[in-house]
Amino acid sequence: MVRGLALRGRTAAAARWCTCRRVAVAVCLGNLAAALLVARALYAPGTFASATKRGEAKYSREQVRWVEESIRIRRAAEPAELIEAVKKLRKAFAREEKRRKELPLELKQKVSREILQRLRDLGENRNTTEQREAMESWRVEKLKYIRSSSTQNLSNFGLSSDESRMLKRALDFNWRMLLEDIGLWIPTTVYHIEHDDKPENEQEEEEIVPGPPLPPECNAELHTDYGGTAVRWGLTHHKENAADCCQACIDHAKRAKPGALKCNIWVYCPSEFGCYSPDKYEHKHQECWLKQADHPKLNFKDRYSEPYRDSHPTAPVVVPWMSGVFSA
Repeated sequence: MVRGLALRGRTAAAARWCTCRRVAVAVCLGNLAAALLVARALYAPGTFASATKRGEAKYSREQVRWVEESIRIRRAAEPAELIEAVKKLRKAFAREEKRRKELPLELKQKVSREILQRLRDLGENRNTTEQREAMESWRVEKLKYIRSSSTQNLSNFGLSSDESRMLKRALDFNWRMLLEDIGLWIPTTVYHIEHDDKPENEQEEEEIVPGPPLPPECNAELHTDYGGTAVRWGLTHHKENAADCCQACIDHAKRAKPGALKCNIWVYCPSEFGCYSPDKYEHKHQECWLKQADHPKLNFKDRYSEPYRDSHPTAPVVVPWMSGVFSA
């Protein structure tokens, strides 16, 4: 009985093993067949061409027109003129770099010494136009000497043939670059010419002063600054308008004690941006200065002169103050 049970167990195990092996073999054969079919479909002659032909997209005339229109708009939006200008600039810079050769250091130093000596011979207190003319005269003389001198004379002068050729090219075509290389720069002269286009018989527009009209006794003068001894400092004495400043001077003279200084000059700052003065203080809008002088003297009238503005760079063109003097 025991032997029969053992024999039955071995038979069942063998049957199970055979079943699993068959299943595995069947699966492998199925995978292999599928792989062969896929390979045949991909690499068979005419298959890719037929697939491509079947995959071709068909566009309507309207869609083709849209594509052509978008291409045309994209090409039109390209900055063709700018691109062409950049190409020309690059070519010009390339030619300039090719033409510009660096002068030897010793030759640059020799040129700078000669130019500085020419400027010293010119003398001090010369304007930029005269200095520029002196340098141009030196350049012309040097070019003339190089062109007319022989190789022997140039060698005696301390120039080889290559150096003389390079210096001639620099003086002829790259004069400004040569000046930059040796560190010499002279500012350009600016000429300012005022044109009076106003008709002869046309009257000037009367300038409007903020505030109530000033009474005649104030003797108000626009763009005027009178000097005198300050009886009330404007830094701490502000008035809303020129009329109030004038009235403050009148009131001060009335209330002054015997022997005290009486106000007879008022100076007011009507500009919202403040008023210029050569002292160290910052004078602001609505400052009202009360002054006294037996013989009032003008500090400034209408415009500051050009020599004054040259020595005082912060001074404006027009005098911003307004003033008045009471008659005795």
